[in-house]
Amino acid sequence: MKRTETIEVTESCGNVFADLGLEDAEELLAKSRLAVEILKIIDQCKLSPKAAASLLGTDQSHISRLKSGQCLESYTFDRLLNWLNKLGRDVTLTVRQKPRSRENALIEVAL
Repeated sequence: MKRTETIEVTESCGNVFADLGLEDAEELLAKSRLAVEILKIIDQCKLSPKAAASLLGTDQSHISRLKSGQCLESYTFDRLLNWLNKLGRDVTLTVRQKPRSRENALIEVAL
């Protein structure tokens, strides 16, 4: 006789950090999107961790931590945006009034 288990599934709100109940969920999601883009560019350019670190003006441990997602909150937006510039990417920031329908303003990254 086959045993069937019921698995409870909770739909994501679209932000894994919010799903986990983390305080700075929007900020972490924005930083993670920037980090993913940085890592994609490094991969597309076939840069070794050493070459990437040299180009970005940092050490290899920062590249390794970025790849593993460790300490994402310790990377500032300034640093991540600067790294994108060093990788030959323009970065455009748009500031606008939040809608009245939303309680809090947010930070988004659109790629």
